[in-house]
Amino acid sequence: MAPRIEINTVKIGMNAEVLLKLYRSKGIDIMGVTKGVCGVPEIAKVLVDKGIHLLGDSNVKNLKKMREANINAEFFLLRTPALSEIDSVIKYADISLNTELAIIKSLSAEAKKKNVVHKIILMIEMGDLREGIMSENLDEFIDEVLKLPNINLIGIGANFACFGGVKPTKDKMEELSSLSQEIEKKFSISLTYVSGGNSANYSWFKTTENIGHINNLRVGESILLGKETLYRMNIPGLFTDAFTFISEVIESKIKPSVPYGEIAQNTVGLSPHFEDRGTIRRAILGVGFQDVQVSGLTPKVDVEIIGSSSDHTVVDAKKIDLQVGDEIAFSLNYAALLSVMSSPNVSKQYIHSL
Repeated sequence: MAPRIEINTVKIGMNAEVLLKLYRSKGIDIMGVTKGVCGVPEIAKVLVDKGIHLLGDSNVKNLKKMREANINAEFFLLRTPALSEIDSVIKYADISLNTELAIIKSLSAEAKKKNVVHKIILMIEMGDLREGIMSENLDEFIDEVLKLPNINLIGIGANFACFGGVKPTKDKMEELSSLSQEIEKKFSISLTYVSGGNSANYSWFKTTENIGHINNLRVGESILLGKETLYRMNIPGLFTDAFTFISEVIESKIKPSVPYGEIAQNTVGLSPHFEDRGTIRRAILGVGFQDVQVSGLTPKVDVEIIGSSSDHTVVDAKKIDLQVGDEIAFSLNYAALLSVMSSPNVSKQYIHSL
């Protein structure tokens, strides 16, 4: 049934295996990031079976889903918790990323109430300007955290190339590495994790001779789509086609390539412009931006996406005689994958062979 996403678990598992071996060759372990697939247990189990035992997600509901599916892993909340979800975080996350003292205090109180110890990693702001504690405030922040009961500070980390596009360079990694040493020395603690970034760290890793104290990376897109995330270059030895999006043609007609009549705004509030190609075969797919981020789709056949609305996508069929009922396959970028996996309108089909 279309629309659907075809998910090859063998290819995902082989990607995980290759990356684990690669990063461990220099002493770095990886966390498997499941947010791109909404924490589906079928994929989480593949990662665990390949040797990844720390799974990270930005949605507590996804952690709950994996835990209730008896996935044998330690679960990490990839973003700072909201005050309104503290109870669920303590219940379903073994570790959480944190940047706000008020939230850590609430985690401490809830963990004490439940008689458990909650582990945290503090994120340091290093230029990407998403989450993070400014380095000049770090000592005072840590001093307060260490006073809290039922909270165990187990690491620090930094984010790169997610919001501001800032690269995890050699200098950035050395700075984070030095910070970890300073923290351990000043506060007489041992940090289990110094998490240097994500799939964007591939180029740094390949070119560096000394990883310093960086011992963890949070890897999602490289495992799922086989790419590094600075320039979306394919990583040698990885599959880039573990996911295929399929949509069905619901109309196919010869029509003008340019709308005719007075033009106003379309459904997303834009006044669109179209290239005049004369008359073309316009095929309509029964899917729109309520189902998938259409801009993140790349057709696997020689057709071109002209545009989309909430529930229709129009393609120029070019030289392909598309008929009603035909299916078109697409590769996806990370944003499109996330939108498809989040959509209840798109069925998920798992393929367990090459």
